[in-house]
Amino acid sequence: MKRTLFILTLLALTLAACGTAPSIGAITPPFVDPGIDPESWAVVPAGVFPYGQHDHMTEVNGYEIMVTDVTNEQYARFLNEALADGTIQVGEVEVEAGELVWRETGVYGAYPGDPFNGYEHEEEIKAGNKLYIATTIEGLRLTFDGTQFAAIHEYSNHPMTMVTWFGANAYCQYYGWRLPTEIEWEKAARGTELVNGHGLPYPWGEHIERNNANYYSSFDLFEKMFGKLGNTTPVGFFNGKTYDGYATLDSTSPYGLYDMAGNVWQWMGDDYPDQHYRMMRGGSFYTYEVDLRVWKNNSAGPQYYSPQVGFRCAR
Repeated sequence: MKRTLFILTLLALTLAACGTAPSIGAITPPFVDPGIDPESWAVVPAGVFPYGQHDHMTEVNGYEIMVTDVTNEQYARFLNEALADGTIQVGEVEVEAGELVWRETGVYGAYPGDPFNGYEHEEEIKAGNKLYIATTIEGLRLTFDGTQFAAIHEYSNHPMTMVTWFGANAYCQYYGWRLPTEIEWEKAARGTELVNGHGLPYPWGEHIERNNANYYSSFDLFEKMFGKLGNTTPVGFFNGKTYDGYATLDSTSPYGLYDMAGNVWQWMGDDYPDQHYRMMRGGSFYTYEVDLRVWKNNSAGPQYYSPQVGFRCAR
């Protein structure tokens, strides 16, 4: 029942076109080091920028945002620290989505709940323990020996996936940070440049090539191993370097951020009133290039997790 639920609630735009999420547990890729520091942050100054498909000039306060998505290694470190101080627990936890309730084994922690007004189609997010990651599922790139979490070495610098919105939010809050809003994320992705009156549709410019980003049938290095559905690539992989004969283009955003298009969808911090679905930005290795445009978004319930969903933090 629980896997059926997740299949039915897969990302509406992406997976309606492509089917269910891919199986990525059968092959372990070689370790590839792009040389990008996942601990680094970028400053996005205050000011206006063209927001959305129709380039509405929007004011944003200044903030900082992670240069890359949070990696498996970083998330494993968080889990170990939070487990040691009692912030999180490992075991069975109740998961609720609308009228459906089930139990999963994994990491969980407390959440204060969201305001609820009883509107039609509004999903109630109650206070209580919430699932961060399920530990008994295929596709998780972490191991747990009963006391310590560790990232699988070959995936240590890949984006953390199979993490719910609750798990992404908890990581950011644990270190005094937060998830970015959609507006913040988009400014970090596209900057302020206008070309013929329009903002940039992709972080690096006006057009997309197959070696700009990790997306469906982009023929990147990892698709040689996994087929056209591909797999995640290490954070910062598309930085202009050549890996085993595969030449990438330097595809950073105007503020120096990597993977703002493709690789994995990224959870956003917005909680829109009377809805409580959570938004995602950026597209993934399992979406077509059209979904990598900076104004595209997607949504799912905060209990959702997938091999194509990760996150980064802002502050």
